[in-house]
Amino acid sequence: MLNFRNMNILFIVLLVLSISADIKYGIAGYAYIILLLTYSALLFYGCYYIGSNYFIPVICSAKTNKKVIAISFDDGPHAANTPQILQMLKDSNAKAAFFCIGSRINENASILKQAHDEGHIIGNHTFSHHFWFDMFSSKKMLSDMEMMNEATINIIGKTPKLFRPPYGVTNPNLKKAIINGNYIPVGWSVRSMDTVIKNEEKLLNKVIGKVKPGAVFLFHDTSKSTVAMLPAFIKYVESNGYEIIRLDKMLNLQAYA
Repeated sequence: MLNFRNMNILFIVLLVLSISADIKYGIAGYAYIILLLTYSALLFYGCYYIGSNYFIPVICSAKTNKKVIAISFDDGPHAANTPQILQMLKDSNAKAAFFCIGSRINENASILKQAHDEGHIIGNHTFSHHFWFDMFSSKKMLSDMEMMNEATINIIGKTPKLFRPPYGVTNPNLKKAIINGNYIPVGWSVRSMDTVIKNEEKLLNKVIGKVKPGAVFLFHDTSKSTVAMLPAFIKYVESNGYEIIRLDKMLNLQAYA
C-alpha cells in the first residue's frame, strides 16, 4: 500500500542504489532529478487527495450494496443559506452532516442549534479554516480544532469527534493533531466543486452522475448554486430508489466524544 512511510523507505532504497550505481558505473545527473520529481509528485498527491490514505486513513465512503448515500456541507453555518438547506432537508426527511467553521458559530448560534435539534450532525472543520492551516505545527492545528469544539459545546453541549481537514489537505502534522485530539478523519467520495460551479444545472448534472451505493457527497452551505440545485438533487436520488441517511450511521461512526 502506498503511504508516506512506505514511500520514504522505497525512495531511500532507490537513492542508495542510485548513489552506488553512480560511484561504480557513473549515471547521468538527471536520474537524481527524476527521482526527486517523482517523490515530489507522489507527496503532492498524498497531501491533496484526501482519499489516498497517504498520511492517515480517512473514511471517504461506505462499502455497501444498499442504495444509500450521505450528504455533507462544509464551511457553515451561513446566515442566509444554511436555514434554507435545513428546510429542504426537513421537507425531504433527510439528515446531513455539517462540518462547521468555529469562527462562524457564535454569530449563527441559533442556526447551529437548529441543525443539531433537527437531527443533523455537527462536525469539526477547524475554528479558523486558515488558508495556511496545513502549514501550522501540529500543536497549533490541534489548538485550532479544539477551539472549534469549544464553540460547538457552548451551543449544543456536545463535542464533535468527526473532523474534516480544510481543503482536504493532510500531512504528517495533521496526522499527529488528529491522533492527539482523538478525532475521526472523514472525507468524501464525490466532490461537487460547488465553490467553482455557479450554474445550478451544471452542478446538478455533475453530481447525479456520481450517485452510487455508499457515496459521500461534499457540498458547501456557502454556495448559492448548491442551495438552488439541492431540491432537484434530492428528488433525483429518491426517484432512483436511494435513501439519504446520516453520515455517521452510514459509515458506522461515533459522531460525538
